[in-house]
Amino acid sequence: MDARRNLVGVFTDIDDTLTTAGAITPDALQALADLKNAGLHVIPITGRPIGWSEPFALGDAARGIAPWPVDAIVAENGAVAVLCGQKNSGIGQNGRMFPSNKHSLLLKIYQQDAAVRLENFQRMQLVAKQVLREVPGASLSQDANGRETDIAIDHSEFSHLSADQIAQVVALMQQAGMTATVSSIHINGWFGKHNKLSGARWIVHALLGRDLDFEIDQWAYVGDSSNDQLMFEHFSHSVGVANIRRFEAQLTHLPSYITQAARGAGFAEVAQAILQARA
Repeated sequence: MDARRNLVGVFTDIDDTLTTAGAITPDALQALADLKNAGLHVIPITGRPIGWSEPFALGDAARGIAPWPVDAIVAENGAVAVLCGQKNSGIGQNGRMFPSNKHSLLLKIYQQDAAVRLENFQRMQLVAKQVLREVPGASLSQDANGRETDIAIDHSEFSHLSADQIAQVVALMQQAGMTATVSSIHINGWFGKHNKLSGARWIVHALLGRDLDFEIDQWAYVGDSSNDQLMFEHFSHSVGVANIRRFEAQLTHLPSYITQAARGAGFAEVAQAILQARA
């Protein structure tokens, strides 16, 4: 209880952690707002594409999407982020941060520069074609057009691949020199050493000018699948929502806690526990 009282922020996966049946539920959205109103930093970190994430960061009135009450959204497994309410004057190009738009209220930054991203993008398209050619039934994720730094093969969102087919896709990506991870819905592959953990370190430095490793015991992480286990390993306050149990046998590192409720209701349960500890 005392340890929870000292938390300064929460990282969370999105798909099947914040969302239920593909959409964020009112209880999960309220949980985000409650955490922010209590003074905590709230940062979703996802394998979803940056193009998919931007409407949630800024809001999209035409689609009926209100801005999520978060500090930033880190997308594509740590490669790129949108910073909510930040103008370019607030963050300069420094080291591995490469702002893409100078005047928007929604600043987008990258870990790789434009030349590297272009080269990697072209290489990834060749790997994607190989996967589609060699793995029967494989298809690109339906959000593929919004991806800038990775590729994603659908295994459980709109299509279904067997465990053997998933392993074959992962092997093809790795043979090409890519990093490959499996989320609850997609197989993601990219060129580069970034991942959710390095993305978390990067965004804390970009937003707050602080070193996450020095204060990692003051942050929580909430996730739901095998691609979250690196975060489960490094965060003492690691939580799996109840649907993590379907991946339990595949995990080398389990979360410290597992909620009673699944998906968005599970995230709301986590938020309630954090806020009760601070009361």
